[in-house]
Amino acid sequence: MTNLQRELTGAPWRTSSHSGSGDQCVEVAPLSSDLCAVRDSKDPAGPVLVLTPSAWRGLLGAIKEV
Repeated sequence: MTNLQRELTGAPWRTSSHSGSGDQCVEVAPLSSDLCAVRDSKDPAGPVLVLTPSAWRGLLGAIKEV
C-alpha cells in the first residue's frame, strides 16, 4: 500500500454542502501537502480524484461558472 493509499483510507471525508439528491453526491477530503481528494459519495471504494491546490482552485472556479 502506498502512502497516498494509506492517507486516502484514513482521510476525513465530508459531503459537500452543495451536494443534492440523486446523482450529485460529492465528498472532499484534505490530504497532506495541501492536496485535496474528491470522490462520489455513493461509491466510496471507487475512484478518487486527487488535486493540487492550483487544480482545486481551477475546478471550483469552473464549477462556479456553470
